Order: sequence, then C-alpha cells, then structure tokens
Amino acid sequence: MAMPSNNTALTLILSKLLEDYVEKNIHPTPVPFIDSSDHLEIVFILLLLGFFGFITFGVMISYIRSKKLEHSNDPYNIYIATDLWQNRDKANLQAKVVENYKSCCIWKNEHAVEQPTNHIPEVKS
Repeated sequence: MAMPSNNTALTLILSKLLEDYVEKNIHPTPVPFIDSSDHLEIVFILLLLGFFGFITFGVMISYIRSKKLEHSNDPYNIYIATDLWQNRDKANLQAKVVENYKSCCIWKNEHAVEQPTNHIPEVKS
C-alpha cells in the first residue's frame, strides 16, 4: 500500500475531525422541543371507548332486566323451568324404542345359498 506523499493534509483532516467530535461531546446541542398533541389524541380515543362501553353495557343490562320482568309468569317459561317435560320426553323415547324393537324382523332368503366355488363379479369404481 502506497503512502500519500502529502501527510500534512491527512493530519489536518484527522485533527479537524477529532476537534469537531470532542467539541460536540463537550457542548451537546439541546434537543429541539416538538409540540405534539398525542396526549389529546389518547384522551379522545379513551373517551370514545368509554362511551361505547357505557352504551353497550346499558343496553345489555336493560335487555336482561326487561326479559326477567316481562316473562316471569309466562306459562312457557314455567313449563321449561319444571322437570315435567323431561319425564314426558323420557317416557316417549322409551315407548318408541320398544315399538321399533318389536317391529324389527329378519327375513331369510331361502334361494340364496353359499357357493364358494363360483366367482361373483364385482363392479369396479
């Protein structure tokens, strides 16, 4: 590697860079203040979420409360709340199982006999 013939120019450049670096470290420039409205944006978003949650919660509570007051003496709800329908359904299911069991039968084909020596053709799909 060949050395440059003018070492003074290289020395001057390096010394100037070193002085600039040291000067910046001794006297740092203050960071410029940037006025931002990020705080207000966050407050606005939280305010919208709060209103949405309040309205949703209010609708849900009013719906649940109206259903309890409106249908508390409804015969259908009283029927569902009791176990009478479950016992009736269980009895109906048992009756259907017994009826299906009695109607089940096996038909024997007298003309079908086992023929192990004959080839049965297959349908290939």
